Amino acid sequence: MTAFSSRAIAKTGRFNIRATRQQQKLIRTGAKASGVSVTDFILTSACLQAEHALADKRDFVVSAKQWQAFVDALEEPAKVIPELAELFAGRRSLPGGAGK
Repeated sequence: MTAFSSRAIAKTGRFNIRATRQQQKLIRTGAKASGVSVTDFILTSACLQAEHALADKRDFVVSAKQWQAFVDALEEPAKVIPELAELFAGRRSLPGGAGK
């Protein structure tokens, strides 16, 4: 059972969507071919698409060379930026009058 299975937990939310007749027919045919209800078919399909859309926002694939450059940058000592040090010390205000 997947994390987004609609059978395990009571359904309390509702989506209202509009579809063309062609879209309705396609979805109903897909659900029937999959042996699931139209609701389960739509929810499973939508959740899979959402996971794909969000995956590149939280998972990053890099080459070994890129990973090493990232690790090297993390291991460099912190650089003090005088303007930021003054800002955080309260001796400087942000542009536009925000801050002290």
